[in-house]
Amino acid sequence: MKAWERDKKWSDKFLNEIKSNIGVNFIGEIKNEDCFRNTDLIVLKMEAVRFACRIRRFDYNYERYKNEFTIRSKRPSGNKTELRKIIEGFGDYIFYGFSDQQDSNLKSWFIGDLSVFRSWFLNELYKKGDDKEYKPRWIIKSNHDGSSDFYIFNVNNFLNNFIVAKNG
Repeated sequence: MKAWERDKKWSDKFLNEIKSNIGVNFIGEIKNEDCFRNTDLIVLKMEAVRFACRIRRFDYNYERYKNEFTIRSKRPSGNKTELRKIIEGFGDYIFYGFSDQQDSNLKSWFIGDLSVFRSWFLNELYKKGDDKEYKPRWIIKSNHDGSSDFYIFNVNNFLNNFIVAKNG
């Protein structure tokens, strides 16, 4: 089994919990609908809303990194990365969380608006331009096995409208 397949299988065990959290934050309750139309909850029919889901293991020093999230930025194979897909306009939201110590539930998570992320990221690249002195507000890190590079972002660098919902 390839490393990404193993990682995907591990993170997929959190899908039901992820779906529950997304549902709580994206399915609306309309006041007075129940009185007149026998409706307690409403799901609007619309175009697809796409969520990128990333779960990080608790043992990656949760207390130190709980305000950070990572997005894969480079693969030796040249395959398109999550960052490239986001910048190209794919994905509406990111669900990013940490597992608990037992790897059985989510300890903390947030839902971020990828349109806000895209604007912020592209603005940071624009500010950098040719300025060799400019320091972008992310860290580039290579995976220990050389399988990919990541950009590390701190949620505190974003405007309040990036985080749509969170816990923990």
